Amino acid sequence: MTSGSGQRGTVLVIEDEPVMRLMALDLVEDAGFEALEARGADDAVRILEARPDIRLVFSDIDLGAGEDGLRLAHVIRDRWPPVEIIMTSGKVNPEPDDLPARGVFFEKPYRCEEVSAAMRRLVA
Repeated sequence: MTSGSGQRGTVLVIEDEPVMRLMALDLVEDAGFEALEARGADDAVRILEARPDIRLVFSDIDLGAGEDGLRLAHVIRDRWPPVEIIMTSGKVNPEPDDLPARGVFFEKPYRCEEVSAAMRRLVA
């Protein structure tokens, strides 16, 4: 699912739950970004390696199958420092120090307007 505009940049959505992933992709596109999707950490890294235009990652913390979204967020911060990161979870409420530098957290269920505003602010 992608939008042809990409005017504000590209956002990679990382979510293992299909319904939640579709909702997040819609949120990203409604905010005016091009949306790319990844089902897990390996998928996300492959996409980041292939797409230097990704400006922001919007990821769940619990990616299923034992994958840790916070660990992935730190890998992203180390390998792709300019990429902004927004994390979300309905199960885990991380401490600010658990997030990578400049990382932002929203607890599920999040308000779409607040997440969209954060995306625009981080990518501006």
